[in-house]
Amino acid sequence: MDFIVETIQAYSEAHTEHESELLKKLNRETNLKVGQPRMLSGHLQGRILSLLSKLIQPEFILEIGTYTGYSALCLAEGLKPSGKLLTIDPNEETNLFAKKYFDSSAYSKQIELVKAQALDIIPKIDKPIDLVFIDADKKNYLNYYMAVIDKVRSGGLIIADNVLWSGKILDDVAKMDADTKLIHEFNEFVSKDERVENLLLPVRDGLMLLRKK
Repeated sequence: MDFIVETIQAYSEAHTEHESELLKKLNRETNLKVGQPRMLSGHLQGRILSLLSKLIQPEFILEIGTYTGYSALCLAEGLKPSGKLLTIDPNEETNLFAKKYFDSSAYSKQIELVKAQALDIIPKIDKPIDLVFIDADKKNYLNYYMAVIDKVRSGGLIIADNVLWSGKILDDVAKMDADTKLIHEFNEFVSKDERVENLLLPVRDGLMLLRKK
């Protein structure tokens, strides 16, 4: 079964728009030099993020959790010429890594990287958000959602990564570890929230797509 999944993944990537040279380099260097490289969005998920961003042509994107910058660069591909992407992460080491790639990209003047806790910054945002990508500490997923939902414009998107949590969300709730239980609670809450339409895509570790009504 694993072989079939891996083969389908490889086939899908082979028939999907290629990564840019900058993204290939970032991907390769992350895997060589940074801890937990599986946290990187990667080729297929990166093209999904890029396409979604291009479809809505956002003026303002908020990313919660930067890691090494791959997802931010993919999302930035859809920004309007006057648009801005704000990405927030408290990790100084990975922020320095990401900043190097942001500065080398065509979006260097449109991406702002802030070293901070996202819940300290979100309340200060005073303009409508077109797209939010949540990919940070799992214990705060619902907190992040509640912090941004009223700031997202009608028709805007919220995307949350890792909502399948390596399949652990299929465990009996009573046997779930703390992080798995919190992700399951997030999935349950947003799927019942009448303020949004939702779609859980079983891509990599799961992407929850939420469209604000």
